[in-house]
Amino acid sequence: MTSSTTNVATPTRDDIRRVALASIIGSVIEQYDFLVTGIIAATVWGGVFFKLPALAAVAAAIAVYGLGIVIRPVGAFIFGNIADRYGRKDAMVWALLLMGVSTLLIGLTPTYDSIGVIAPVLLILFRLAQGISFGAEFGTASTWVVEQAANSPNRAFWGAWVGFAIPIGLLLGFGSVIIVRSSMPPAEFVAWGWRIFFFIGFAVAIVGIVIRARSMDSFVFERFQKDREILSSPAAQVWKEMPLRILRTSLVNAMFGGAFFLSFVFGTGYMKAVGFTGTQAETVGLIAAASMLVFMIIGAKLADRINRRTVLLVSAVVFLVWAIPYFYLINAHSFALAVLAEVVGFGFVFGFGYGAIPTFYTENFPTRYRASGASAGYQISQVYGGGLIPIVAGLILHAYGIHKAWLYIGLFVMVYAVLAILAILATPETKGVDLEA
Repeated sequence: MTSSTTNVATPTRDDIRRVALASIIGSVIEQYDFLVTGIIAATVWGGVFFKLPALAAVAAAIAVYGLGIVIRPVGAFIFGNIADRYGRKDAMVWALLLMGVSTLLIGLTPTYDSIGVIAPVLLILFRLAQGISFGAEFGTASTWVVEQAANSPNRAFWGAWVGFAIPIGLLLGFGSVIIVRSSMPPAEFVAWGWRIFFFIGFAVAIVGIVIRARSMDSFVFERFQKDREILSSPAAQVWKEMPLRILRTSLVNAMFGGAFFLSFVFGTGYMKAVGFTGTQAETVGLIAAASMLVFMIIGAKLADRINRRTVLLVSAVVFLVWAIPYFYLINAHSFALAVLAEVVGFGFVFGFGYGAIPTFYTENFPTRYRASGASAGYQISQVYGGGLIPIVAGLILHAYGIHKAWLYIGLFVMVYAVLAILAILATPETKGVDLEA
């Protein structure tokens, strides 16, 4: 190594932990927002921001919610470029600033009755800005912490801290919805109570910005910046040089995105449709989210001890064989069986696999455009994976009814599991790869 390289010290365990904590906070807000905004969009926004018949208003509100998912690859491109040119920390600070401001503005947006058609226009603009900021989070946050832990034997475990944000954010989201809703009459919740969630998101974002701004960048990027030439447009370059790798890694996460959206978007509604109360469905979700955190730790430990591909394959195979039994157990109208369905079909499949996912994405791309590549692969999967599955599932449910649709929905999501298995098998193992290359 050159003398300039040796000036950038290898981080200690405490250095790694600090970056892991800084990286996780934006992802916690993302998951919190995903759950809370989904609930608010489906139950409140239609009547507040749209002057349309009841069902059309709800559909319009959910469509606005979906725009925040569709726009995420744009955020991945913009902030991946910033991360690979100027630093992982800088990208994470600016992304969290955009996230906090857009979240606050959603909470402050006047109603349709106050300013007319400008209200939904503002809501759309702020939701798009929020989606762009979310597009920056997972890939760049994973790159930041995994690079900082590049020389650690527990690299997958440290990377999994970014994944820990998912169950933590879901638990916070479920908990806050239950507390706020139970503390006021329904009319007050619709009138102003729902805005509390977005003010909370803004406040947490401010804390996160301070934490991130005081953190260090990854030593891998700092060494690269000293010794190598920085690309002028890394986000475009990775698409030119590694499009198949982006697609392959994307197919892996599309299955996990499908498991997430199927359980927490479509699955919760499906449980209510077959006879579970809203409280029961939310309780099942809380249990599954808690179990996911446990399985994520186990998956990360095994990814370090064995390898990344084995952990991912186990999750994909379980998802494949569990897709149809999942609906069978939900249809049994038993709370215990519904818990089993969610703990295995979501808690284990998603949690165990996500013990390896952050490192899997980071290790598949070289330093010169690592954040851009990881973000691109992850975020495009959110569009055709997680975003598409509940839409198709809803159409199937409408076409075949509750008693027949589950079979076709199960078969549909199994296609994603098969594609993920093929993509994992086609991807070389990355455990132990040199991240300073």
